[in-house]
Amino acid sequence: MIMEPMTALETSARIAAGEVGVLEVVDAALAAAHADECHAWTWIDDDGARRTAVELQRQLDSGQIHPGPLLGVPCPVKDLNALAGAPRAVGSLAVGGVPSDHDDGIVTRLKDAGAIPLGTTTAPEFGLPCYTEPDGRPATVTPWGHGRMAGGSSGGAAAVVGAGQVPIAQGSDGGGSIRIPASCCGVVGLKPSRGRVSAGPYGVDGPGLVSGGVLTRTVRDTAAALDVLSEPWPGDPFSAPAPTGSFLAACERTPARLRIGVLREPVIAETDVHPAVLAALDGTASLLASMGHELEETSAPFGPREWDSFRCVWEVGAASIPVSPGREEFMTPMSRWLRAEGRRRTGVDLAEALAGIQLVARRVGEDWQRFDVVLSPTLAQPPLPVGALRDDADPAADFEAQCRFTPWTSLWNITGRPAMSLPLHTAVIDGVELPIGMMIGGRMYDEARLLALGCVLEEAGRTSR
Repeated sequence: MIMEPMTALETSARIAAGEVGVLEVVDAALAAAHADECHAWTWIDDDGARRTAVELQRQLDSGQIHPGPLLGVPCPVKDLNALAGAPRAVGSLAVGGVPSDHDDGIVTRLKDAGAIPLGTTTAPEFGLPCYTEPDGRPATVTPWGHGRMAGGSSGGAAAVVGAGQVPIAQGSDGGGSIRIPASCCGVVGLKPSRGRVSAGPYGVDGPGLVSGGVLTRTVRDTAAALDVLSEPWPGDPFSAPAPTGSFLAACERTPARLRIGVLREPVIAETDVHPAVLAALDGTASLLASMGHELEETSAPFGPREWDSFRCVWEVGAASIPVSPGREEFMTPMSRWLRAEGRRRTGVDLAEALAGIQLVARRVGEDWQRFDVVLSPTLAQPPLPVGALRDDADPAADFEAQCRFTPWTSLWNITGRPAMSLPLHTAVIDGVELPIGMMIGGRMYDEARLLALGCVLEEAGRTSR
């Protein structure tokens, strides 16, 4: 049975009201997952998901648990994260797929809230590229056009949500890996502030570029998930201040008049921006101005040279990924190249790069202090054809093409500030309607304001259709 797609909040509300059973919801999601045409699943846990559904329903009926916003909601886990019992390949033929013996912290938080992991979704090798085209399996594609990329690295997560198979999926973002596929698949993707979502107790935060999160079809579902995920773990090296209220409640507040910077100029690479993307940016800016917000054109207070600090840390991070001896030959050319570049870096190079990231974050903070929010496109192009970026013969050219495709997203990983891609526009490209994401970024730890503004924009887009 395939049910009509519901949001996470609709699903949990109907379960709480007794209008639909947890097992019924899970069976419908499993049927949709098995009918997937986006090549977005790496493993589907039919038996485990059904057992969990039956037990949750029993506890709910007996009053042992109380309904929450994610209770009974199907939520797959990204292949980069550990899900107990699930084969974990991290998108790589070099790793294999040994079943995990534990849940990552973010998975534990989701399970504790009553979300049900149906299985795992695709990611590119080690989450390094911005496309999800792992070796040994078909490329993951956007549900909007099966010849076009889903983005990456949370490509599978975005695709299953965009296709309506599940209302929410877990993802992670180290350079845009939630927001990039959100734009390609027409869904909502928030990268929280550094320290808002803990990597613990098994994760290592390193330089703090990566944030955990989810992909959803509505801003309110994203807010509800952030309420669940923002609980810290002991020993976190980065920690966000406790929110002053529920993120979901923030969605019910209309933002006061905001000062919004409009960032049109690509930041990390010189690139041509598709006319449809620029038109979408202009349309969003006009909408915000009509709401009474004050808009000002701006540029990033750093450029490609300063961004090289991020590149150094990215390369060293790739080189530090543990791979069994003799297995590196099974990696993609891109991964091998990045690891070789990282091994050429010295300890001094890394120390200078980490300092450079901090200096960039400080410069952005000082220059953009006058803005409440910064608006930009998420990507320079609508979702590209599969293979348009990948270049096994020249991984360096592949990397540069990725930078040109994503010239804004990593800015927010460097600074640690929150940013969210919203599916506000579409454009017909070569006869296919494709989604175009708009990105709003905020001040550190100011997710509540982004979510509130995102809800207003989402509603405006819904009423204009």
